Amino acid sequence: MSKKVRVRFAPSPTGGLHLGGVRTVLYNYLFAKKNEGEFIVRIEDTDQSRYVSGAEAYIFDTLKWCGLTPDESVQQGGNFGPYRQSERKEMYRQYAEKLVAAGKAYYAFDTPEELEQMRHSDSTTSHQYDHSTRMKMRNSLSLTDAETKQLLASGSGYVIRIKMPKGETIAFTDMIRGEVKFDTSLVDDKVLLKADGMPTYHLAVVVDDYLMKISHAFRGEEWLSSAPVHILLWEYLFGLKNMPQWAHFPLILGPNGKLSKRDGAKYGFPVFSMNWTDPKTHETTAGFKEKGFLPEALINYLALLGWNDGTEQEIFSIDELIEKFSIERVHSAGAKFDFEKAKWFNHEWIKRSSAQKLLPQVKAMLIAEKISHGTDAQLEKIIDLVKDRCTLLTDFVQQTTFFFKSPDTWDTEAVKAKWNDEKKNFFESFAEKIKNSPADAATLENIFKETAAEKNIKPGELQLPFRIMLVGGKFGPPVFHIAEQLGIEETILRINTAIKLF
Repeated sequence: MSKKVRVRFAPSPTGGLHLGGVRTVLYNYLFAKKNEGEFIVRIEDTDQSRYVSGAEAYIFDTLKWCGLTPDESVQQGGNFGPYRQSERKEMYRQYAEKLVAAGKAYYAFDTPEELEQMRHSDSTTSHQYDHSTRMKMRNSLSLTDAETKQLLASGSGYVIRIKMPKGETIAFTDMIRGEVKFDTSLVDDKVLLKADGMPTYHLAVVVDDYLMKISHAFRGEEWLSSAPVHILLWEYLFGLKNMPQWAHFPLILGPNGKLSKRDGAKYGFPVFSMNWTDPKTHETTAGFKEKGFLPEALINYLALLGWNDGTEQEIFSIDELIEKFSIERVHSAGAKFDFEKAKWFNHEWIKRSSAQKLLPQVKAMLIAEKISHGTDAQLEKIIDLVKDRCTLLTDFVQQTTFFFKSPDTWDTEAVKAKWNDEKKNFFESFAEKIKNSPADAATLENIFKETAAEKNIKPGELQLPFRIMLVGGKFGPPVFHIAEQLGIEETILRINTAIKLF
C-alpha cells in the first residue's frame, strides 16, 4: 500500500447490529490486520431523531464478543477523535459554508409543506429536489441575494443542499465491482447540513474520512447510489487524490431478498450476533450468542458469506482469515444466508475446541438450569466425551445433565417390545458382578460382554436398554464411558431403578 491503511466502520446507534454490519466490520478488520493497518469505529449519530438508548453500548459489546476490537474508537480513544459525530458538530458547518461560497451548494428555505407539495405536484416531471425543480423552490439559487440575506438574518430555518451538476458522468473504480458510472442528472440535491446544524451522512462521512486519514472506505452496496454525491464532495472540498479507495460489499440475502429482522422472526433464526431488546417496544430479537454459537464459528461463517480464498477450505481461524483475506476475492453478487450451514460451522468449531475452553460456558448453562456439575476436572472429562454430539452450546445441557442427575423419565417404549426375564436376569447379574470392579470403561465393557456370553444373549441387544437405564433416552456418548463417569455405585443404582420400571 502506498500509504498507511486506515479503515473504519461507522454504525448509527439506531438499534441492534445486524449480521450485514458485523460482516462489514469483519472485512474491514481483516483488511486492516492483513496490511498492518488500523481499524477505527466511528459512531455516526447525527440523526438524533433515530437515536436509540443502549444501541451504542450494544454495538461495542457485539464487537467484543466477536473478537473484533478496534484500534481507535469512543472506547479506545486515539489521535483523530472525537469518534462520535455529535461531538464533532461544529466542524461540519465550515465545510458546508465553504461549498456554498464556491457555488457548489446552496441554502434551501423550503417548509415541509412546500417539499410535500413539490413531491406530489403534477406540474413537474421530477418529484425530487434536483436540477429540474430547484429553481421552482425557495432557495438561494431561485431567490435574489437580498432575499437570501434577509431570510438568513431573520433566522428563517434552512438546510444546505449540494448543487448536483446536470448531464455529467461521474465514475470511480470499485475494488470489487470495477468501474462504476453515474449520470448526475438522475441524482437529487442531497441535504448536507440539516436545520438543526447537524450534518447528514453525506457531508459527515466525507469530512470525517478526510480528517481521520481513512485510506479505504468499505461499506454495503446500499450506499452505492450515494457515491456520486460523495465523489463530488471529495472533489470540491479536498481533491480526488485524497479520496479513499472504495469497495461496496454485496448484500446478505434472506429467503426473500435482503436479510432482515423480520426474516429471523418469521423463519426462526437469529439475524443479530447477540440478543437485542428494543428499549421502546421491549421486543427482543434473538442473537447467535444466546442460541449457543461460538464467536469463532459465526465469524468463520460470515467471512465466507461473500468471500473465499479460491480453495475448498471452509474452516478458518481468525489468523488464517487475516493471512488469506483479499478484497479482490469478495464477490459482487449477494450471498444467501443459510442457518443450517451456520450450525454446521458451529458444530465443527465445538468439536475443535478444547474442553477447557468450553468449560466456562457449559458450566454457566448448568448453573442456570440449577444442575450440579461436579468438579471442573470432572466436567472437562464429560465435555470431551459429548462435544462431538453438540451442534449448539445449548445442546450440552441435555448431553451432560444425566452425568450429575438421575433421569426423571425413561424411554420405556424403546425397551418394552424386547424386554424379557432373561434380560432382567442379565442386568441383575451384571450389577452384582461390577460391585467390586474398577470403574473404567474397558473393564465394565469386558464384564458386560462376559456376562452376556454366560446368559447366551447378544451384547448388541443389551446396550440400548443399558443406555436408557443410565441416561433415560437414546442419546449420549459410548455407554461404558458414561458408566465410568457415573461410577460403580451410581451405575448400579440406576440399573436397579430401571429394572423395576421396565
